[in-house]
Amino acid sequence: MKYPVREGLAKAQHSAVHLEMRDIYTPDDPEFARWRAGHRYDNDPTKLPDYWGSWGDLATETTARGVVIRRARIVSEPVTDYIRYEHDMSFANVAAGELVRWLPRRKAADIPLPGTDLWMFDKRSVLFTYFSGAGDVVDREWRTEPAVIEFVSLAFEAVWERAIPHEEYKPV
Repeated sequence: MKYPVREGLAKAQHSAVHLEMRDIYTPDDPEFARWRAGHRYDNDPTKLPDYWGSWGDLATETTARGVVIRRARIVSEPVTDYIRYEHDMSFANVAAGELVRWLPRRKAADIPLPGTDLWMFDKRSVLFTYFSGAGDVVDREWRTEPAVIEFVSLAFEAVWERAIPHEEYKPV
């Protein structure tokens, strides 16, 4: 499946958590280039590019079903331009019903973490995403073993507890 996250969200009944740990993703993204050139969306989700709109629709539909979507980002400080871009664009995630938090990497040093970004759905399945060094997705893997679920759940909750809500986090 090209977009396995959509599959996970469609099946989720209670929760979906997303842990992001990279400082750059898809560096050739045209929207990131536009942002670097000064384009801003002024916190208006109705003016986002089509791919953001489809994500917003999916997140909104999912949260309307009662599924809580939490996104935690572990970031290096000072932050990269890409993280500034993500922070600037996260108003769209929040508008779609996601809860978003940010954790400076130095505050995560003693948390046992998975080796890559992930989504976990209803504490029943985990979708790991593997990236190239440049930040492009190279593979994804579903895992359902109880030990993997427990490890991911404990790691995410530790990050979430320490992380700063989006509205309060100011990229350094």
